[in-house]
Amino acid sequence: MRHVTRMRNVALNLLSSLLVLASLPAMAQHGEKSEPVIQINVSRNIQTVNYWARGSTKMNFIGTALLPRGEGRANVQSTGGALAIEAEFNGLAAAATYGHEYLTYVLWAITPEGLANNLGELQVHDGKSNLRASTKLQTFGMIVTAEPYFAVTFPSDAVVMENEARSDTRGAVDTVNAKFELLQRGRYSDAHLEAFPPDPKVPLDLYEARNALRIAKWQQADQYAPESFGKAQAALNRAEDYQKRKQKQAVATTAREAVQMSEDARAISVKRQEEERIAKDQREAQEREAAAKEREAAAKTAQEAEAVKRAQAEADSAKAALARQQAEAQAAKDAQARAEAEAATAKESQARAQAEQEQKAAQERERQAQEAAAQSERDKQELRAKLLEQFNRVLPTRDSQRGLVVNLGDVLFDIGKANLRPAAREALAKLSGIVLNYPQLKLAVEGHTDNTGTEDFNMKLSEKRAASVRDYLVAQGLTGEAISATGLGEADPVAENTTVKGRQKNRRVEIIVSGAVIGTQIGATQ
Repeated sequence: MRHVTRMRNVALNLLSSLLVLASLPAMAQHGEKSEPVIQINVSRNIQTVNYWARGSTKMNFIGTALLPRGEGRANVQSTGGALAIEAEFNGLAAAATYGHEYLTYVLWAITPEGLANNLGELQVHDGKSNLRASTKLQTFGMIVTAEPYFAVTFPSDAVVMENEARSDTRGAVDTVNAKFELLQRGRYSDAHLEAFPPDPKVPLDLYEARNALRIAKWQQADQYAPESFGKAQAALNRAEDYQKRKQKQAVATTAREAVQMSEDARAISVKRQEEERIAKDQREAQEREAAAKEREAAAKTAQEAEAVKRAQAEADSAKAALARQQAEAQAAKDAQARAEAEAATAKESQARAQAEQEQKAAQERERQAQEAAAQSERDKQELRAKLLEQFNRVLPTRDSQRGLVVNLGDVLFDIGKANLRPAAREALAKLSGIVLNYPQLKLAVEGHTDNTGTEDFNMKLSEKRAASVRDYLVAQGLTGEAISATGLGEADPVAENTTVKGRQKNRRVEIIVSGAVIGTQIGATQ
């Protein structure tokens, strides 16, 4: 299960990367200057969990295509109207692996509506990191991204890890197509940020402060938010001075203050640039409206002059028209007689044509109905084949006249008992996940045994096992009215009961999946 989920997420991340590359502006392809901020919407499938009032529960992290060996764990505790998160991560590469503009990692909470909440920075030591955070969000998924500094307010698309529910994760787990804004990877390179020379004596906090100020300036914060930018510059200068005087604690505190100020200045700059763009658009719209009104007034004056000329010309032509009308009236009488004769002939022809058209329409409707019926049957057969393939990935399944027969062997139950083993519950959970997509399906659960023991004992055991499977499927969200459970005991063996293998085959629970939506047996005569 974990391997399948990891492969799915790797494929989704590769697709996300292709979408990002495909959305690069045409101006970048021709070497023109790009806009300061380019954000795009990337659709990602991410598991979200409703943690509220669940006590304590655990969640795993798995690496994406950018960090395949990355992994982590998190404990989420519901306390005092908030959620406390304790997380640890392994296999983290240097953030600069994804571009020298990246210096650190940030843990994000993503709501199903696509809102991103910065939960904190991952300080990496020997590829490992621990983080404690809290949030008042109730339902969210978590991702880890590479970032240029810790105080970013929206994630980059350098997503290196994402959460994955464990078998013991408590809470309502759902996989949603959460759309959230990502800063396109590579856009930072438009700022031509040079790599910092490696110096083990310079703390990461100071590097992040330098990076944050450079990015704020790239966003023109020195022009659109000079006061905030000046404060950020002053804070960085103090941090650089503390670094020269080797005051480590003061360096870290002041550098992180400079990062936050730089991010505030960058955000103010982006907002004011957008306001400036909107104001410019409004002015241009007003100018266009004024010009349109001037053209409309000039056109109205010209139309009035033209109307006077047309009135005079119409009066002159009216006299001539009267004479023509009198001549035309006589001609019309003659033409009417001819028209009446032609109309009678045309009416007869029209009746014949209409009859032919109706006959053709009826034939076409019959042909379309036949094609629709044939297409409906093909759709049923394709869905039946698709479900057969999907079920076979979970449990052995065969096609029959009764429907698709899913076989739960005896090894999925404790000997002589009806309780489901973990492997059986996992397989049934996957099976129910498939069936939930097709509410028209009907399921018949049938329990079978070998002839070992009394007939009465075998009948009761088969009924209990069938009921246990039905109850678990209902607990997974399937409608109880669509599932029946029957015990057949030893009455319907599929092999001889004289051998161990034969008896093992006879000890089984079969789920017969049927319904009009999947038609009849594949290859059967319709």
